[in-house]
Amino acid sequence: YVVQRWWSPVLLWAGGATLEVLGKEHADPRRAAIYVCNHQSTLDIPAVFRGLWPVDFRFVVKHPLKYVPVLCWYLSLAGYPFVDRGNHAKAVASLAKAGRKIRGGTSVVVFAEGTRSDTGAILPFKKGPFALAMEAKVPVIPVTIEGTRHVMPKNSWDIVPGPVRIKVGEPIDIAQCDGNRGALIRAVRDVIIRQSVELGGLGGDANAAIAARGQEGIGRAADEKQSA
Repeated sequence: YVVQRWWSPVLLWAGGATLEVLGKEHADPRRAAIYVCNHQSTLDIPAVFRGLWPVDFRFVVKHPLKYVPVLCWYLSLAGYPFVDRGNHAKAVASLAKAGRKIRGGTSVVVFAEGTRSDTGAILPFKKGPFALAMEAKVPVIPVTIEGTRHVMPKNSWDIVPGPVRIKVGEPIDIAQCDGNRGALIRAVRDVIIRQSVELGGLGGDANAAIAARGQEGIGRAADEKQSA
């Protein structure tokens, strides 16, 4: 509550970011869901916190953050799910735990690219968030962020005041993909690409939908894309 209501708007204000949220009606606080976002900047975190208010959610966070002083205390006490992507068995167990949290009524937000985009173009998506959706059996809601890369660029301390826009897409029922994780990834990513263009962003390569295993920002070979 404190992070969503106070910390996030103060951080956006301090960076000179003005936030506009479109499609807010799709962020229903009464319905647990997985919100899948693109990732442009560190500023995405407070932007999403504020943009999805009053949805009760937790980010899926990388395991190394569990050892960052102060931050780790907050993440642990607030019940954020940690995912160790370097250990497949632990990653699967973490996703199962996150699935139980979602079924208990708490939504989850994931940055499906696994890293911030250098250019702002939508990168290939990791498979983990979509395995989580199928584990939890809840809708996936595409969320597109545009503008944070200009306010707070990746690998830079320069802050340039400017507009930040978020568009929340319609929920996607995982049943329509008939258990095909690859089809779900492509369906969600296609919406995010389209929304990126609508917001004035660069969109992305629709053919490079799924990230190569163990890699971020690199699509799988064409002959692998049709598999789940």
